[in-house]
This record gives sequence, C-alpha cells and structure tokens, in this order.
Amino acid sequence: MNPATPPEVVFAIPGDLDTPTGGYVYDRRVIQELRDLGLTLTHMRLGSSFPHPTEEDTLDAATQLAAIDPERVLMIDGLALGALEPELLAQVHAPIVALVHHPLALEGHLDSFRREELHRIERDNLARCVAVIVTSDQTAEILTSDYGVPAQTITVARPGTDQPVNTHRPTSPPLIVSVGSQSRRKGHDVLIEALSHIDHLPWQAVIAGSVRDEAYSTELHRMVHDLGVEDRVRLIGAVSPEQLQQLYSQASVFALATRFEGYGMVFDEAMTYGLPIVSCDTGAVPDTVAEGAGLLVPVDDPHAFSHALGSVLTDEKKRASMAASSHDAGQLLPTWSDTADIIARVLDGARADRMES
Repeated sequence: MNPATPPEVVFAIPGDLDTPTGGYVYDRRVIQELRDLGLTLTHMRLGSSFPHPTEEDTLDAATQLAAIDPERVLMIDGLALGALEPELLAQVHAPIVALVHHPLALEGHLDSFRREELHRIERDNLARCVAVIVTSDQTAEILTSDYGVPAQTITVARPGTDQPVNTHRPTSPPLIVSVGSQSRRKGHDVLIEALSHIDHLPWQAVIAGSVRDEAYSTELHRMVHDLGVEDRVRLIGAVSPEQLQQLYSQASVFALATRFEGYGMVFDEAMTYGLPIVSCDTGAVPDTVAEGAGLLVPVDDPHAFSHALGSVLTDEKKRASMAASSHDAGQLLPTWSDTADIIARVLDGARADRMES
C-alpha cells in the first residue's frame, strides 16, 4: 500500500443518514468533504435501532464490521460504537477510529442499569480504537476523565458552518426560535414553561426538530395547550435546511433549554445569523456559545430561563450587544472543509499506524 495515497475508509453509521439531527448533519457533511479531499470512503449503514439495538441489528452490524478489509480504516459513529458489545467489536480486524458526538450514557431518562451498561460498553470499545474524534473539548475531557481514553489519542474536530444565504430580517413581534429534536435531553418542556411565564410580553416562538420520543412529543403538545400558549408556540417537527435558514433569518432570539450538549451545532448556526442566545450552563454549551453572545442559566430552571429570555426581549441595548458578539463570533467559525481536514489527518495516521505494526 502506497503511504502517499489517501486511506480507504469505511464509515459505519446507524440509521438513515438523512435524519435531520445535528449528529447526522455532521456525518453527512464530513462524508461529502472527505470525498472531495480524494478519500475513497464507503458509507456502511447499520440498523436504525441503535443505540438500543435489536438482536437482528446487532447481528447484522457484527457481520458487516467483521467483513471489513483490514487494509482499510473503519470510522464508526458513537451511536453504534457505544452500544455494540465489545466481544463483537473485537472481531473487527481493520484499525478503528471512533467518532463520538457525546457519550451515550449521558442521554436523559436512562435507568441506572442501562446507564452503567452503556458506560461499560463505550469504555471498553474506546480502548480498542487507535484514535478517537470528538466534536468538542468538553467531550474530550469527559472521555479522558470518565472513560480512561488517553488524551493523546483524542482529536477535536469542531463542526463546520455555512455562512447565511438569507438576509437577517427579524419579524414583529420578536420570534424566538429553538432547534432540537423532540427528546427530553433538549429541554423543550423547560422552554415552554418559561415562555408561559413571560406571556405578558410580545413574542412568538417556534420549536423545530424531529420527533425522537413520541411520548415526550405528546407531553410537549399537552403543555402548550394546558399553559395556554397554543396561539404563540408552534411545534413544527423536522424542517428542511431551507426552512431552517428562513427561521434563523426571521428570529430575534435563539433559545434552547438543553439538559446536555456534547457540542450543539445549532449554537454555531445561530451565531452565523448574529442571534442572541439563551441556553443552559451544561456540557459543551459554555465553550460553544461565544462570550457576550448568550445568557446561560442552570439546567431545569424554567423561572431562570424565563427571566433571561425576558431580559433579552425587553432590553434593546443588551440584545444589540449580544447580537454583535454573536455575529462577530459567527464570522470566525470553522468551515466544513476545516473539519474534514482534521479528520483526514486522523484517518491517515490510523492507516500509517497499521502499516508500521
């Protein structure tokens, strides 16, 4: 194998690559950019039941992964890596590079047994990887401190951004936009309650994001009705990239009452539009939201969240200052090409290590 040629890569990802969530957007864009760099990259689709795989999806994944040519490099998304039993991953002969968006054990509403099980699986599987790619410094620190991953094997490849295609023209009354899947970790229940506390102010709100938890989605719709904000809060589900860009261009504030983020690409998107941000002091959020661009409050505190939102809506000077900081930070964010360059170097290093061994 010629060391000057790019490595041949298999990228194993569970489920539908077109799923409209941040993790899948990251994977899609990385695939596109790596191919543009000249890498021969094969997308391997694993079953959609990960990270809680059925027996059928587990067997299928084990079979596909074990069949990968050891001369190739396997890059595997954390949704699968963190849920596939280590004895199955041990059957893979190709060098393994993990892509971890955030540890699966940090997902909300797991019982203690499943949380401990996912922690064990991910810890053991990460130990088999020749390199680990993460999307934030926060996730890198967690993997080092809680999963025993050597810091020198971890590379941070922050998500890229696209500059806005639409001019920012905020609507009246002010539009509050929240983007995140309808799953408990995203904290939309906290946001809806917080909005009900400032119903004396003029605003409209849109919550965009795919339904990942049907029971939680039903709970959110019930809250909107019971709190009397159904004429002001819209839960619109998944949206196209063009619809999302339109929402950002019309917004005055971006709000996400998240309970944890391994990165949070939506914050970068909001900053490219120069939006003031209200969110929570958790996970990678403080490192992602630029200084001066956001107000961060404790997790699960709707009263604090409503106070922060209210202050941004009513204090024009504060809102303008936050918007300026957000815009300035948005101009300095990496591109997807930058992200792919970092990942390509990691993949090339994994191939080089195999050649030397």
